[in-house]
Amino acid sequence: MGARASLTIPVLVICPPRALLLDCAGPLEAFRKANLAQSKVTFAVRHVGPQPQVTTSLGLPLGGIAALPETAPTGAIVLVAGAVDVLPDGSGPSRQDARDERAIVDWLARAVTPGVRLVTICAGALLAARAGLLRGRVCTTHAQSLDALRRIDPTLDAREDRLFVEDGEVITSAGVTAGIDLALHLVARHAGEATAVAVARHLVVYLRRAGGDPQLSPWLQGRAHLHPALHRAQDAVAADPARDWPLARLARVAHVSERSLSRLFAEHAGMSATDYVARLRAARAEEMLAHSRLDMESVAERAGFGSARQMRRVFVRLKGAPPRAARARRPASDRAGG
Repeated sequence: MGARASLTIPVLVICPPRALLLDCAGPLEAFRKANLAQSKVTFAVRHVGPQPQVTTSLGLPLGGIAALPETAPTGAIVLVAGAVDVLPDGSGPSRQDARDERAIVDWLARAVTPGVRLVTICAGALLAARAGLLRGRVCTTHAQSLDALRRIDPTLDAREDRLFVEDGEVITSAGVTAGIDLALHLVARHAGEATAVAVARHLVVYLRRAGGDPQLSPWLQGRAHLHPALHRAQDAVAADPARDWPLARLARVAHVSERSLSRLFAEHAGMSATDYVARLRAARAEEMLAHSRLDMESVAERAGFGSARQMRRVFVRLKGAPPRAARARRPASDRAGG
């Protein structure tokens, strides 16, 4: 990984009986690749559960599972995988499975306290709901489990047609591969958007959304393609939006002619190269406005704009509002004292 990571985030993966294997593997592959791609943060993954081994949805055993710890450390991510009703051999839930699920529910109710982020993948939301952790919250799960989720806790607000939903320290995802979207969201939050883009490319998933918002993240807009030359150019801009990016320089990075690159941006990204750079600079500026005390000129300079006036023009054109709107959304904790 190179330089030592400045932050380690414990990730406790709760393995229920009959665990859906992709629920575990998909998000964890995103975390693994993020660990290799940068040194800002390490996702320290541990599999835990009531049993040292479970039979997964494919009939394959998953071993090396540690016992459920007494507590989850502050700052940890507790990731609850979903499970299937019937295994490949035709067997369903056993009495021991029921006892193990009860042990997970009891542990979740006790260990998920303020400061611990709860993440559920697919039907893992059902265990969280049984623990009372979704009470009154907006959430989601696999479409086939929505009715069951609502029956467990009528106070929750279960949403359909969402990849994942974030409500405070609780994030719930929809079916199976949506767990990858959720993991990319966490990678972007803790390791940066450029790392999330790189991980998404590694996983060959480009149509990623942010949070419960149906809009595409600015960092991932225009990435729903498999053209390597265009991705090379987009990766370069994402890594350093503030750099001067004339078309000639981008074309050299992409190893194509300027004319070809212009055509690729129009055909595959649905925008010009200039517009793509502007969108990423606006996204970077929006992050700084929301999470720093920098003045407008400093934000504009660091994001790659020539001036605060130019930044304002781009914001109004792309977002329909001036930069001060992003500053107004700054968390109260960030505004305190300045």
